[in-house]
Amino acid sequence: MISKFRSFAFLLILIFGISFSLEQQAHAYVDPGSGLILFQSLGAIFTGGLFYFRRRLKLLFTREKEKNSDVEPS
Repeated sequence: MISKFRSFAFLLILIFGISFSLEQQAHAYVDPGSGLILFQSLGAIFTGGLFYFRRRLKLLFTREKEKNSDVEPS
């Protein structure tokens, strides 16, 4: 398992190294609003994740009251 991970990591580093060494100038324009769209997408993913896992998150931060208590009130 570790050897597969090492070979995958080596391949990934090799691909990034080749892609950065063969870069060329890109004559393109990036709209200033593109960063805002990325920010909005990340915010939507984060908020959607919170909404999806809201019950589990609520259980992390709250305690449940014991329904069956062994101690009788005096």
